[in-house]
Amino acid sequence: MAAISGIPLSRRLGRVALHAVLIAGGAVMLFPFVWMLLTSFKGTPQMLNAPLDWLPHPWRPQNYPDVFSALPFGQAYWNSFYIAILNVVLTLFTSAMAAYAFARIRFRGSGALFVLFLATQMVPAQTTIVPLYLMLAQFGWIDSHLSLIVPGFVNPFAVFLLRQFIRAVPIELEEAARIDGAGRWTIFWRIVLPNIRPGMGALGIIVFLASWNSFFFPLIFLNSPELATVPLLISQFARQHGAVDYGLTLAASAISVVPMLIAFLIGQRRILNSMAMSGLGGR
Repeated sequence: MAAISGIPLSRRLGRVALHAVLIAGGAVMLFPFVWMLLTSFKGTPQMLNAPLDWLPHPWRPQNYPDVFSALPFGQAYWNSFYIAILNVVLTLFTSAMAAYAFARIRFRGSGALFVLFLATQMVPAQTTIVPLYLMLAQFGWIDSHLSLIVPGFVNPFAVFLLRQFIRAVPIELEEAARIDGAGRWTIFWRIVLPNIRPGMGALGIIVFLASWNSFFFPLIFLNSPELATVPLLISQFARQHGAVDYGLTLAASAISVVPMLIAFLIGQRRILNSMAMSGLGGR
């Protein structure tokens, strides 16, 4: 078989075909994002009269300042940001402790309890929204950001992911610390947590993106405009004056994407590596 530079020709052609498919797939996935950015600079007349035009004519950068004057978008941006940060911090704290308990503390029925805990992942959120709403109403948390923060304390996926990382930590490290007189809490803080930082970093990014993109729960639990999050407020641009203002809607969407892009660009490699590592070390 012919070979070029020591690599068989068939393998080189296979690589070229693979890269061509990946580039084509990437272009297809990138197209909606590019279309959103370009359309965010268009005016309503162009969208109605020539919706298939690729480039704005004329360019209308005024859409971006208008986003903040049409609705309290700045307040919604802050609401989404601090809710996402609190969700990340509290989820990491509670999930790490639960994961350590499931990974290292053995008690009767611990395996069955963990399976039951994971089984809650198979229950759609829509089926539990009514009892959750009634419970939060009893606490007086409807139309409050607490309704978006407190229910997120328990995250079965987060517990499962961190449990896999904890099981990958050599048990000998904990046994050595126990011989030196360290208690369970000291071992958790000074031995376990430093060794699962990559997993916690990846999980933090995943939780941040999920909280930032959440639309269903803010739609159900929030009523006041000043409490709205970014996805909830974007949906309101389509209701003004009984028509859809595509320029404002897509400008708002473009602004809302910025934190997600930053988080993904910073943590994409960590997320992929952590997902690969989470399946290792099981004993």
